[in-house]
Amino acid sequence: MNLHPTAIIDARAKVHPTCKIGPYCVIGPDVELGEGCELISQVAIQGPTKAGANNRFYPFCAIGMAPQDLSYAGEPTRLEIGDHNQIREGVTISRGTSKGGGLTRVGNHTLVMAYCHIAHDCRIGDHVIMANGATLGGHVVVEEWAVVGALCPVHHFVRIGTHSFVGGGTTITRDVLPFSKTVAARNTHAYGLNAIGLERHGFGPERIRKIHHAYRVLLASKLNTSQALEKLKAEAEAGNDVEMLIRFIEASERGVIK
Repeated sequence: MNLHPTAIIDARAKVHPTCKIGPYCVIGPDVELGEGCELISQVAIQGPTKAGANNRFYPFCAIGMAPQDLSYAGEPTRLEIGDHNQIREGVTISRGTSKGGGLTRVGNHTLVMAYCHIAHDCRIGDHVIMANGATLGGHVVVEEWAVVGALCPVHHFVRIGTHSFVGGGTTITRDVLPFSKTVAARNTHAYGLNAIGLERHGFGPERIRKIHHAYRVLLASKLNTSQALEKLKAEAEAGNDVEMLIRFIEASERGVIK
């Protein structure tokens, strides 16, 4: 086994000799790691946890910890992880609870990005992607090929259907239809000039006035974006800042927030 001298492996753990265990990793009792797993560094795994082959665990993830459930009283619940999964930095995956069947399960070929949380008794299907900061409450089912966007909180007992896509920042409180695109309404607007910030960075009054005028044309007039840009281009002595603003908008491929 490729084992760093600072790693700690409990004598009751079963680690395949092809595994690579990096610096400061801690593997507790009743943990089983299959062929070709890699713990990069500072990974903590508690048991009962069983992980299959060729899983990669990145720094500071905490796997198989006791569930965050006040009813949990130390029962021997477990976590099962399949093969070929990428568990990124800071991910937390809890074991199950007795009232939830005692098992949390992650399938195969999943990508769980940094700082995601998979709570007790969840079931994660094959080929699922959870983007950074997505959070699953207890007893959530995520079916195969689903994508859960960044910073999405998912209410406990919710099901996310197969091949569905949940947009970033969407709060999920009911089941997500298979094959669907689901996203929260995003009423995001630009609310004018960051005048105080500009002053702090040495922008003088005349320079700020010109930028403020450009923002009024863009945001407060009844002109659409194209009309507002034409008006600003036609004005004399707009200044370098306004010209930069115009170039920024014209180069936008996704559109700008107004």
